[in-house]
Amino acid sequence: MPMIRVKTSLAMEATLLCAVLAVLVPAAAEAQTIEKKGTTPYVTHFIFRPIMSIDIPGLGTATDLEAVGTTQNMKGEKMLDKMSAHCAALSVASGDKNYIDGACVLADSDGDKIFSTFDTRDVDKSQPEMKCGTHIITGGTGKYKGIAGTEPFACINMPALAGAGGFTAMDIPHNTAWEIK
Repeated sequence: MPMIRVKTSLAMEATLLCAVLAVLVPAAAEAQTIEKKGTTPYVTHFIFRPIMSIDIPGLGTATDLEAVGTTQNMKGEKMLDKMSAHCAALSVASGDKNYIDGACVLADSDGDKIFSTFDTRDVDKSQPEMKCGTHIITGGTGKYKGIAGTEPFACINMPALAGAGGFTAMDIPHNTAWEIK
């Protein structure tokens, strides 16, 4: 069977190329507009679930906590906005020891993640309103690969949650200074 060859005009090829570029160029431009450094105020709206607790008679408790929530950028920007937050923590209230340490992962709608640790004994005295502790950003994936920074934070207790299980709620405002290297 003979092969039929379709002859295309130069104008037709140029039109097709323009159509392809019209689709690809905005996506590439958007990927390049990700900031590499910034300061971002955001709040995480957390629900805390106690997993296990050890009573220390006469001295206090040690409690494993899981925290889940969502983030809200306070300037309406994309960075650190509408991300899911998942943290594991140890809360110690025993004698003169009273602190919470842990680690968190934030994930955006693309599945890219930011990792951090936190310590309520590490308070940034230059930001007196952020008197609850500090997150240290330890890395990330995807668009956040190479991210590092610090996040002094405050703790705002919310009303008691209905139902059993000892769940509590808290808003955690952060002042984040970050850089992607």
